[in-house]
Amino acid sequence: MKKRNFIIATAFAGLFSTTAPASAASLTLYCSADEAWCQVMARGFEEETGIKVDMTRKSSGETFAQIKAEGSNPKGDVWWGGTGDPHLQAAEENLTEAYVSPMRGELNEWAIRQAVSAADRTIGIYSGALGFGYNSDLLKKNNLSTPACWKDLLKPEYKGHIQMANPNSSGTAYTTLATMVQLFGEDGGFQFMKDLHKNINQYTKSGSAPIKAAGLGENTIGIVFMHDAVAQAASGFPIVTVAPCEGTGYEIGSMSIIAGARHLDEAQKFYDWALSAEVQSRAKDVKSFQVPSNRSAEQSPMAPDLSTVKLINYDFITYGSSSERKRLLKKWDDEVSTLPQ
Repeated sequence: MKKRNFIIATAFAGLFSTTAPASAASLTLYCSADEAWCQVMARGFEEETGIKVDMTRKSSGETFAQIKAEGSNPKGDVWWGGTGDPHLQAAEENLTEAYVSPMRGELNEWAIRQAVSAADRTIGIYSGALGFGYNSDLLKKNNLSTPACWKDLLKPEYKGHIQMANPNSSGTAYTTLATMVQLFGEDGGFQFMKDLHKNINQYTKSGSAPIKAAGLGENTIGIVFMHDAVAQAASGFPIVTVAPCEGTGYEIGSMSIIAGARHLDEAQKFYDWALSAEVQSRAKDVKSFQVPSNRSAEQSPMAPDLSTVKLINYDFITYGSSSERKRLLKKWDDEVSTLPQ
């Protein structure tokens, strides 16, 4: 009898082991937005779909370098967020996968143009203008004049009072470099970066770090995307956001499916989900104040009004190319970062 019961139990165990899935559906997400927003995206998708999400947050420059290093053995599935230039570079180098989402018809034209320029290997998910912010308390304490223009930041009085990120690791800082070249010409743009270098107290790894340091009183002026400065003000810090008087560049934050993704079906599900108005409307809940790409998404009233900002005709195709990025970064490394301060 015991033997018969053992055989029956074994049969049932075998039945359950063969019908149970070998592993739950999963997704590896590389995220280059702010940490809080990355968590909202990862946990929200996980809760709503049951697909387990393994999320890593790094700056866009770092993520691009990681995807390139993993090119022959991809480990990620989706790269979400971060400035569009590195996404375009990844597309050019065939590191990302072409995909046309059924959500595309709901998007703003600038988001679709980003996709078209990359043969559908990336798409715009938000937009934001470059600028800077300052800690008004520290400005007053140090008897500093109020900056309103890019060239104000070159004044000797600001020596040791300015932070920006390193353009090798940060998409924000690369956008800054490319903006100055387009705004002032290559010679003028690099001269600006050299003169600015004299006033820099630190080149950070992350693009938003300079204004976070300003919010904490550890730095006076941070060169960042304007929405990152607004986020600090919204959190109660004495930060004033500036749209530079000469004009400025802007980003189209992007999303890409990584070529050779191990979980392609899940990656496409995330892609469609992330483009929905309902999901993009969640940005404001974590004090992310970019302009969403879905036309029906709700935007915080605190978000910068880009119609009031003097935006340059930023050349995403040229400055999003791999060769131009390498050239400008090498020139910055050779001619700017090595200068004494």
